[in-house]
Amino acid sequence: LICCCRKPKTKRAKRFLEKREPKLTENTKNAMLIKGGNANSTVTDVLKDIYALKKPFAVLYKKKNITRPFEDQTSLEFFSKKSDCSLFLFGSHNKKRPNNLIVGRMFDYHVLDMIELGIENFVSLKDIKNNKCPEGTKPMLIFAGDMFDLNEEYRRLKSLLIDFFRGPTVPSIRLAGLEHVLHFTAVDGKIYMRSYKVLLKKSGCKIPRIELEDIGPSLDLVMRRTHLASDDLYKLSLKQPKALKPKKKKNISHDVFGTTYGRIHMQKQDLSKLQTRKMKGLKKRPAEKSAEDGGISTKKAKSV
Repeated sequence: LICCCRKPKTKRAKRFLEKREPKLTENTKNAMLIKGGNANSTVTDVLKDIYALKKPFAVLYKKKNITRPFEDQTSLEFFSKKSDCSLFLFGSHNKKRPNNLIVGRMFDYHVLDMIELGIENFVSLKDIKNNKCPEGTKPMLIFAGDMFDLNEEYRRLKSLLIDFFRGPTVPSIRLAGLEHVLHFTAVDGKIYMRSYKVLLKKSGCKIPRIELEDIGPSLDLVMRRTHLASDDLYKLSLKQPKALKPKKKKNISHDVFGTTYGRIHMQKQDLSKLQTRKMKGLKKRPAEKSAEDGGISTKKAKSV
């Protein structure tokens, strides 16, 4: 048998392959933003603005790529392997589906699910003259609307948007770092995406007064076509390795506030033989000792 896997010839190639191998704790997901063969200026500006929000965990392809993800997914899978990206945003424009966006994600370099969205209204980052958030700021995601909980397609879209914009996992958070908000509202069959900067104002007490300032981009979207993974494949993609699952500890419980309680099992103790602290005030008097011995003191018992 001949092995089809080529071994790396240099240390640099070895490090490159080790970086792409499966890990217990995966690195931050990267996104690729691809422009279709007939993308117009609106779609191009949307891709540039989303790239500005997603940097540095994104790759923007500037050349046009003639492909149709809902009909042929091989080109997306090729670009996913080439750039090591598990998320994608594809923009196109035609007479049947004007100002079209397709957002999706990969599993094992194959398309897991993708949703097609149409742009009805767009306000760019350049159109709003306000101070922007620094590059790489981790956004806070807010979802409003009952459709995100009731409808399966909207529920999967919510999961997809969280996966796309969540950014790196951080061990701790500081108050001053909470400065970017992405708000998604689902109402009347449309999805409204808004981007705000959090301003901490003086309030006269320890808790600051919070104001939201629109910084763009703003998108009014409508859902078109969907390609959702089956329930079995979706569960397989969510499966975690056994090494990451927390081991159960006996006799340990937690309350709603996160306090840890432990239960200790001990044998029954004889409290009469319990040794207490030796103090003069706790010494027994002769009368008490004689009462314990049955009313006869030790001296009299010896003389008898």
